[in-house]
Amino acid sequence: MDPDDARAARRAAREGLGVALATSAYGVSFGALAVASGLDVWQTCVLSLVMFTGGSQFAFVGVVAGGGLAALPAAVASAALLGVRNVAYAVRMSPLLGGGLWRRLAAVQFTIDESTAVALAQTRARARRVGFWITGIGIYVGWNLSTLAGALLGDVLGDPRAYGLDAAAAAAFLALLWPRLRLRQPIVVGVAAAVVATVLTPVLMPGMPVLVAALVAVVVGLFNWFGTQSLPPAEPDDAPEREGLP
Repeated sequence: MDPDDARAARRAAREGLGVALATSAYGVSFGALAVASGLDVWQTCVLSLVMFTGGSQFAFVGVVAGGGLAALPAAVASAALLGVRNVAYAVRMSPLLGGGLWRRLAAVQFTIDESTAVALAQTRARARRVGFWITGIGIYVGWNLSTLAGALLGDVLGDPRAYGLDAAAAAAFLALLWPRLRLRQPIVVGVAAAVVATVLTPVLMPGMPVLVAALVAVVVGLFNWFGTQSLPPAEPDDAPEREGLP
């Protein structure tokens, strides 16, 4: 293996593990909140095992907490709406991951915000694949274990927000985003999206402000405001390192 590819893959693995640790800690919050909303421990764990998309899970338990079983259809609709974004991730990641049908089917469960972000932050093909799988599998294992812990120990732990766990996922994303804020366009997108999400958070259901804020990037990219600096294409595994790239 090319030494540069090996270094890039190791760096992607480290980033993936770091994001997995930060995001998994947030699962304690979900487990505690889900049980407090009226779900049993096993129901809470099944949600994490099967649904496995944090925004949709929190939206689901939030609606159930507000209306009980009568609100179940609305809870399912809310979770499904927020989960639509994963379809867009899958379309983007499919050509990058490669492989046959079985590999792509296996990737479905791990195609989430964090695994996609870590993968796309890499510049080499092998590093992107390593980042995706390490992040996705790491979060899946950690999230489900911490969900179980939160569901079992929710009463003992108290409010998970007191420990700052509600900010763990956001902190992980900020760590990924910060190195990319070197040009005017991504800075404008980041600031504008943050303002939109902050303004809409008090008036929209959980998860929706993030989806609306994502439209900022779509509009800026569509009209090519402030120039375009797209993600550099991944280099093949056997390609020499390009000048200026790690």
